[in-house]
Amino acid sequence: MTDFADGVAPAVNSGAADAAVGALSDARFAADHFALFGLARDFRIDTAALERNYRALQAQTHPDRFVTAGDSERRRALQWATRVNEAYETLKKPLSRARYLLAELGGESDFVRNNALPTDFLVAQMELRETVADAVAARQVETLESLRDERALALRAGYEALAAILAAAAAVADSQRTTPLAQAADAIRRLMFEEKLLADIDEALAALDE
Repeated sequence: MTDFADGVAPAVNSGAADAAVGALSDARFAADHFALFGLARDFRIDTAALERNYRALQAQTHPDRFVTAGDSERRRALQWATRVNEAYETLKKPLSRARYLLAELGGESDFVRNNALPTDFLVAQMELRETVADAVAARQVETLESLRDERALALRAGYEALAAILAAAAAVADSQRTTPLAQAADAIRRLMFEEKLLADIDEALAALDE
């Protein structure tokens, strides 16, 4: 599946993204995912810095380094390794990063029970899926490739728009975030559909290529 982690330009900040990996303190363990890796709390992250700082933290917290340590130290190392991996997996993909950031800003966090979307969007998604199904049945690879490129561009544009909405929400006081947070939640729900559609097209193309 296409990965848009590098499709959104990194934010310009004061160098937080390149911060050296520091001590494994309790305060750092309790910090948000962005702070854990020395990143600014922004949807537009420096993915190279994320990867670099993840590898550094992973090296510090890997349980193999603590095989001769006491029980409490081994447990702490395991907790840190789990914490680092969970944070990395969340931030490295745009969709999970957006959902996490939205929740950190005080927005919606449950996209399972609350998944309402406008009828016109859902109808359009159904029509796209019918087009995919017809192309698969007819083994029309070129049609699927064209549709994949079209939806990839739409997905990229959607993430760019979402980045702007989340930045606007972060720039105002909590009491003024209601509208941008609602807009961001709506955008994320749409992007969830788009991500799934693109993944299904990629799977269909792979199957036809066998």
